[in-house]
Amino acid sequence: MRLSTALLIAGLSRAAAFTPASLSTNVAHKSALSVASVRPETSSPAASSDDWSPESWTNAVAKQMPIYEDQEELDGAVKELEKVAPLVFAGEVRSLHEKLARVSQGQGFVLMGGDCAESFKEFHVNHIRDTFRVIMQMSLVMTFGSAMPVVKIGRMAGQFAKPRSEPNEVIDGVSLPSYRGDNVNREEFTPEARRNDPNLMVKAYYQSAQTLNILRAFSTGGFADISRLHAWNLDFVEDTAEGSRYRKLASKVDESLRFMKAIGIDTSSPEFTSVDFYTAHECLLLPYEQALTRQDSTTGKWYDCSSHMLWVGERTRDLDGAHLEFTRGIGNPLGVKVSDKCTPDELIRIINTMNPQNIPGKLS
Repeated sequence: MRLSTALLIAGLSRAAAFTPASLSTNVAHKSALSVASVRPETSSPAASSDDWSPESWTNAVAKQMPIYEDQEELDGAVKELEKVAPLVFAGEVRSLHEKLARVSQGQGFVLMGGDCAESFKEFHVNHIRDTFRVIMQMSLVMTFGSAMPVVKIGRMAGQFAKPRSEPNEVIDGVSLPSYRGDNVNREEFTPEARRNDPNLMVKAYYQSAQTLNILRAFSTGGFADISRLHAWNLDFVEDTAEGSRYRKLASKVDESLRFMKAIGIDTSSPEFTSVDFYTAHECLLLPYEQALTRQDSTTGKWYDCSSHMLWVGERTRDLDGAHLEFTRGIGNPLGVKVSDKCTPDELIRIINTMNPQNIPGKLS
């Protein structure tokens, strides 16, 4: 299992974020999240949300999308996903948004970790536990060293799909569709395995549901209790220099906990025994994301309930593309990957599309 982590010291909203010229007052104001932001003087207009719907992406160019040979089979899988329970809930998404807004104001850090891509074969409670342990361990070190809160996000419970450079893979003169992740097709190089199967989206949903159930149990069921911080050290680093440094830090935290208990602070309260843990994945397979998008009954806003946070990748962030069209209308916190291939003007227009109101914490 490969674990990738990312530390985001984020503040697009705090720095040079952009909003439509019609909103330009250059006056600090309070957003709906009660966090101050500053409106810039100029920017390009963004598309209106009035013409957005969960399926409006189908009118745009959709890159990195698998081609399904049976439309009825695809429609059946999407209809089944439209009936299932949401994986996350709007209140949880808003909680993450609030915390990311504080991070954008310099009041914390974001730690994101997880697999490059999840798979059906490697699914096991121990893998989820070990990823959770690593993130808990790293967040403890960061919190102790910075004296600031750390927002913990797992790249899991939905990170299946893979973007590909080529639509087909050729081996020994045989050409088959590229492997695009376990929620699209299978890795074995056979015509049967490489067939794009829409029912794999349904299978991915149920595995994601199991993953989230396990994560919720770990985060609230006692495993995240700070008094168990010694148990977060993974076995394979136990006898290493890194493991030794962690044990020294854990001892300092233990001393602090004993001091707090001695002066009457209740260390059995939820603040010490549980954590808020969120999930994120790349918004790539749009039929899946559309099927799990729900309208919140309390606010009327649309949320992609497949994950707390979603991001658009380097290969799908085209301004006229389907992925930006889909994400611009959902209430989830968003991310976008950019590289030196992205021009400053293009980046401004991407930000203006994904976060036109300059809401703190909305875009990373």
